[in-house]
Amino acid sequence: MTFRKAERLQKLPPYLFAEIDRLKAELIAKGVDVINLGVGDPDLPTPPHIIEALAKAAGNPVNHQYPSYSGMNDFRVSVAGWYGRRFGVRLDPVSEVLTLIGSKEGLAHLPLAFINPGDLALVPSPAYPVYNIATMFAGGESYFLPLLKKNRFLPDLDAIPEDVARRAKVLFINYPNNPTGAVAGRDFFERVVQFAKQYDIIVCHDAAYTEMSFDGYRPMSFLEVPEAMEVGVEFHSLSKTYNMTGWRLGFLTGNSEIVSGLGQIKSNIDSGAFNAVQWAGIAALEGDQASVAEMQKIYTERRDILIAGLKAVGLAPDCPQATFYVWCPTPSGLSSKEFTSLLLREAGIVTTPGSGFGDPGEGYVRMALTVPAPRIQEAVERIRKLSF
Repeated sequence: MTFRKAERLQKLPPYLFAEIDRLKAELIAKGVDVINLGVGDPDLPTPPHIIEALAKAAGNPVNHQYPSYSGMNDFRVSVAGWYGRRFGVRLDPVSEVLTLIGSKEGLAHLPLAFINPGDLALVPSPAYPVYNIATMFAGGESYFLPLLKKNRFLPDLDAIPEDVARRAKVLFINYPNNPTGAVAGRDFFERVVQFAKQYDIIVCHDAAYTEMSFDGYRPMSFLEVPEAMEVGVEFHSLSKTYNMTGWRLGFLTGNSEIVSGLGQIKSNIDSGAFNAVQWAGIAALEGDQASVAEMQKIYTERRDILIAGLKAVGLAPDCPQATFYVWCPTPSGLSSKEFTSLLLREAGIVTTPGSGFGDPGEGYVRMALTVPAPRIQEAVERIRKLSF
């Protein structure tokens, strides 16, 4: 039998990384020592006190039943407390906090609550692909906002045509940014709030990397800006902050009407996050934060090794203040795919072509600091031996 897939699947962009995966597997089969700088997945372990909290909670039969759709009240109270300590933002844990099965799940489902077929979403490019794909699955259309170096990789809201702004229902932003590593300050967030109020647009800020920052820099929350709670929400995750990517636990905070809208979608799609994982999340948010400082120290060392090595061979990456990504311009004359292929074939180094995140990412590759410092140094030595 032949089964015809839904049109939404047929509209998905081609899997640009299929060739990279094929080449990587081919090299590994040949015995090549491949260094993977392509995956945004922390290699550091989850702190022991979080694991212990999970083990204890998992052993309690009370946690074996269906969890609350909106999340345990204790976890939402813990999130509100963390937001107050970290950002000085006061949240009602009942109406302004929603538990997510990882922030990606929430980002993917929010358009279902607010975008009708034919509606527009304002989507940055290059960007995490889920913003565009979630919009498409909801029947909406993406209007792409190029993130350019000349604009410090911030979207130029003033360049959006009037008719586009009036049709838009949602604006996605993400700072600290994946894949560029760029950061945004209060002035930008204030401009976003003004823009959203002018055109009645929901702001969705993906803030997954606020705790992965360096050199004393402390990213702010979008919700710190006056009136931000009137127009938007912020997605957060325990994945990067506490090295819990596989645990799938995140949360949404902000405007109660928007939080409620996503909550309605989730109550019809999933049955909530495992309570034992939420108890572990409480341990993470309320426990000793020394592991976060240690994580920042480790990634700073790795970043400095990679940045120095890339500059030594004539490349010109910006030194990121946050995230564990280095957004590196390709050598003159090489496209993103060509440089990615060269690094893989000739040096056994996996990177991600910038064009895979959107057309404005052409001319860059993304490198993730997710391998130990000696492996970063080894990658640098291999790059030095290349001719480009």
